[in-house]
Amino acid sequence: MKFFIDSAQIEEIREAIALGVCDGVTTNPSLVAKTGKSFDQVIAEITEIVDGPISLETTAMDVDGMVKEARALAARHDNVVVKIPMTREGMQATKICFEEGISTNVTLIFSPLQALLAAKAGATYVSPFIGRLDDISTEGMSLISDIVDVFGNYAFDTEIIVASVRHPIHILDSARMGADICTIPFGVIKKLYDHPLTDIGIQKFLSDWEKVPK
Repeated sequence: MKFFIDSAQIEEIREAIALGVCDGVTTNPSLVAKTGKSFDQVIAEITEIVDGPISLETTAMDVDGMVKEARALAARHDNVVVKIPMTREGMQATKICFEEGISTNVTLIFSPLQALLAAKAGATYVSPFIGRLDDISTEGMSLISDIVDVFGNYAFDTEIIVASVRHPIHILDSARMGADICTIPFGVIKKLYDHPLTDIGIQKFLSDWEKVPK
């Protein structure tokens, strides 16, 4: 499984790279706004250090606007993947991007049929949002299971990015189901390597080491 970091904070991205768990980056307007920096500055910083896909989101809602933004974003760097919303207009824009060789990440997916439509339109990635389904008392991981099953029946090149990840169990379940990628907030990444028994074990080893004659 590949790990993308869901962040626009350059410090978080640098640390994820240092940990060896940054295969790519996903951003959105909300994450960029939290940095307090201009969009151009954020993108320049990320593309300078990340050797992997970098998802940047369109904000237009019409086909022509999405395609225009997609072309401009893709021209910024070879690693850019254009995020396009799962709408009828988004599917048209995705198809045009596919024909022009622009990588796309169809986002805000909440059903397996939406994922299927995106794959048929030529999406490079689909991003089902599981945490937001959990928020409305729906089992988010069931969506991932359904998409994995559907994609497994066909020869789609489209990869599944598990998005809206809220806790480590989301990641574990995604790995068990065979999802291609999880895009993870930095706060959740830090929880992956922490375990109380590991801490206790280290303390015990160090304590015993002090008893060894020097």
